[in-house]
Amino acid sequence: MEETCQKQYLLQHLLYFLLYLLIFIANISKALANPTASNKSATAVIVFGDSTVDPGNNNYVKTIFRANFLPYGKDFANHVPTGRFSNGQLTTDFIASYMGIKQSVPPYLDPTLSTEELMTGVSFASAGSGFDPLTPKISNVVDIPKQMEYFKEYKKRLESAIGKQKTENHINKALFIVSAGTNDFVVNYFTLPMRRKTYSIPAYQHFILETAIQFVQDLFDQGARRILFVALPPMGCLPVVITLFSGHAISERGCIDYYSSVGREFNILLQNELNLMQTRLASHGVKIFTIDAYGVMTDMIQGQGRSAFDEVNSGCCGTGYMEAGLLCNRKSFLCPDASKYVFWDSIHPTEQAYYNVFKSIRPIIDILSRD
Repeated sequence: MEETCQKQYLLQHLLYFLLYLLIFIANISKALANPTASNKSATAVIVFGDSTVDPGNNNYVKTIFRANFLPYGKDFANHVPTGRFSNGQLTTDFIASYMGIKQSVPPYLDPTLSTEELMTGVSFASAGSGFDPLTPKISNVVDIPKQMEYFKEYKKRLESAIGKQKTENHINKALFIVSAGTNDFVVNYFTLPMRRKTYSIPAYQHFILETAIQFVQDLFDQGARRILFVALPPMGCLPVVITLFSGHAISERGCIDYYSSVGREFNILLQNELNLMQTRLASHGVKIFTIDAYGVMTDMIQGQGRSAFDEVNSGCCGTGYMEAGLLCNRKSFLCPDASKYVFWDSIHPTEQAYYNVFKSIRPIIDILSRD
């Protein structure tokens, strides 16, 4: 009798152990499938820049540079074309979700945003913008200084809601992301003639660099202490650049190193300047990191045959050679699986490519998420 009870006791505990093990495995699997930053001390994600981080601000600007129509956003939540120049989420959305702050970063110019949505962060970015004052004028979009003005306005709105001291603390702990510069070189310098008449390439690189570094300094002056700055991508690999500047755009669609090299050189200058700024401002608790978009994008493009991407030099929308914005529309042919493409249209990455960029910087996000 005693032996039978002992067996039942052991069997009962074995069942409990197996149940616990199943729950533990399920929780681990869920955590791995939906990872979040280990410490959620960051209060908000605040974004500045161009179409790589614009979630729809241009919807509220008198410009043709918009993406608030299908097929843009076809893989976004509920298949909604929000204004993001991609088939789905942007890197900034993945960052905000990973940090446990919000599922996606909304455009500041959306008049329906609640105080809570403002608190957890917004994007001031505008597709077509850049550091050169001439760049946003070409497309009539929100320039970088105006984005800074909007941010100051944003701070005042927070102060009205939670007070000045709490707003200051909130901003100090927010993550700031800056992504701009590609339009300055690809559109303003390489494609149009005005800046080429005035600046050599080295001179223009330094002109953009000075403006970019001043913007980071302005962010610091406004309370930013955790800053991510996105470096230039391999511009010679953008499908539209290959189409415009390759002598054999249809038969030979490899990257054009001349244009990519300009980005490489700029990124070195940028990194050096940001390192100096980091050293100078370290005593104030500043953390500045550069996102190596050049390296990550290059790895995706050169990894054809060894990665998940089948197409690396043309976009999913239309021919993939020239279509972007209005030229990528409801009537455009679409590839069957955008996740197999690095580029969504002739300029902008797919959601999968943006996710790969996010994955590459997740260790940096972990650092910036902590106190």
